[in-house]
Amino acid sequence: MLDGVSTIPADAEPIVAEAPPGAAAEPLMTQWWLDLAFVHWPVEPEPVAPLLPPGVRPDTLHGVTYVGLVAFRMHRVGWFRLPGVPYLGTFPETNVRLYSVDERGRRGVVFRSLDASRLIPVVVGRGVFRLPYLWSRMSVRRDADTITYTSSRRWPGPRGARASLSVRIGEPVAEPTELEHFLTARWGMHNAFFGRPVYLPNAHPRWPLHHAELLSLDEDVVTAAGLARPLGDPVSVLYSPGVPVRFGLPNKPAGIPTP
Repeated sequence: MLDGVSTIPADAEPIVAEAPPGAAAEPLMTQWWLDLAFVHWPVEPEPVAPLLPPGVRPDTLHGVTYVGLVAFRMHRVGWFRLPGVPYLGTFPETNVRLYSVDERGRRGVVFRSLDASRLIPVVVGRGVFRLPYLWSRMSVRRDADTITYTSSRRWPGPRGARASLSVRIGEPVAEPTELEHFLTARWGMHNAFFGRPVYLPNAHPRWPLHHAELLSLDEDVVTAAGLARPLGDPVSVLYSPGVPVRFGLPNKPAGIPTP
């Protein structure tokens, strides 16, 4: 593999299920992430590397990195310690994300697209914070142990890019595997602000994870995000009822955080 692409810093932070002590002790933002479906495919790190911000490389597990499709409900986004906003801060969201590690060894995620159903958060996220938010028609519907997430992109495009997935919620995960820890225990977001790297830390309780069965999937948001279409079935499908989340101050301005 290419030097500087797959090599993880020797002092990279460990992958741990609990947030680091003191992370986001003084919150910049608070929110809830609810009814999450995590769907993941393995990808080689070399084609992913050019899609990441400066100063960041693909994070790998046994030489492989991953692309994730994560659908959920954002609930009551709030600033600092103020109460969350009930309408503008509550909406469905679906994101395409990659796994990253920076030169200081901080592991995180990088978002290639963030479809959301509220126009104002999309405009703020794009215009002020330079995050790839996209305005979409979206829904999250639950019927017993089955949840269906749908989205169809409105603006800015590609218009009509879609994601529709249904999962059946299974038994709780008693002890996450190494891969499940790698994919979910992420305590920060890497981004670029006017070409400069930004890391935004987050903290939340340990994920309550469930096994899940992917019943249906029809999407083209992964290829719309600049990635090759995943081959074969996903290697990991998980569900979580959700967690309360807080985000700490970044060392540079950053955006509306999301899982």
